[in-house]
Amino acid sequence: MPHPARRDVTQAASVRAQRQWWDAEADDYYAEHGEFLGDASFVWGPEGWTEADLGLLSPDGGMPRGPVLEIGGGAGQCARWLRTRGVDVITSDLSGGMARRARSLNRTTGVPVPVLQCDAARLPFGDTTFGTVFTAYGAVPFVADSARVMRETARVLVAGGRFVFSTTHPIRWAFPDVPGRAGLTVHQSYFDTRPYAEFDDRGRLTYVEHHRTMGARVRELVAAGFRVLDVVEPEWRDGNDSEWGGWSPLRGRLIPGTAIFVAEKAD
Repeated sequence: MPHPARRDVTQAASVRAQRQWWDAEADDYYAEHGEFLGDASFVWGPEGWTEADLGLLSPDGGMPRGPVLEIGGGAGQCARWLRTRGVDVITSDLSGGMARRARSLNRTTGVPVPVLQCDAARLPFGDTTFGTVFTAYGAVPFVADSARVMRETARVLVAGGRFVFSTTHPIRWAFPDVPGRAGLTVHQSYFDTRPYAEFDDRGRLTYVEHHRTMGARVRELVAAGFRVLDVVEPEWRDGNDSEWGGWSPLRGRLIPGTAIFVAEKAD
């Protein structure tokens, strides 16, 4: 039985816990959410909006030009969708379990994308390798030193390259993670940025998610050399009746659950 707490967690401890958690969870996560996410679809978050709807990866709303990197890509569904549209894309994830699931979907879909297991805070690529980097709910909320992810992303992007990521909307941290009306009452401080952590009976960290305020997230991007072009706070999509943890049609029509940051590396 996990023991949750709000407690500071180091980068190294977070990496160990995330890798072990997602290695063990990869198959169950796909079984639970695979239908919603699709095998070669690009969904930005539980609200149900897709890249085809929003067109965030390119200035003109089309397909990105040049090499593209997905970080925290899980089973690579988003990268696979881009590949079907002729985009040169690599997907990556910290978890070997997720990488195996991605390779399995490469075979079953017939849409292969290169799959790499790596840490988004230590990218194994040279400077100015990619024109676009993105992640849909990957890496950013699961990394203690998220500012380092921003710096690494900026390093591998060309000047003018675009970084787009979705993550839990910071305001969600003030509300309990339940989908019904009980989840509409503030129960803790938005300004408490200690991560949510789970520990086993022996006190070992097994899972962690990290919180930043909206302002802190913008400052991380700017400090890494990005210009923030947009912050999208998607409303709940009509016809989406799914519940996903604390996300639900009830809550999604009243408070934002997802924030999508669109940034460009300064020249």
